[in-house]
Amino acid sequence: MKTYNVEIQKVKSMSNSHGEVHVRVDALVAAQTFRDNPDDAAEPHTVLSLTEANARVLLLLLKAQIAEFDKRKAKSRF
Repeated sequence: MKTYNVEIQKVKSMSNSHGEVHVRVDALVAAQTFRDNPDDAAEPHTVLSLTEANARVLLLLLKAQIAEFDKRKAKSRF
């Protein structure tokens, strides 16, 4: 399994269609070697890094997309 370091530079746009959320971002992606973090060498993983400001933007956009999705979802009749 290949692992990567992904650093989000900027969230450009988000949209959803057919139950999928599509996010356009500027990001730096680099293959991670086990020498990067010897403590986690036994467990391969991909790391997503973003600034607090970008994290807040992503959270707000996700909340808006989920609210839009929930609005279109059929309501149960009880």
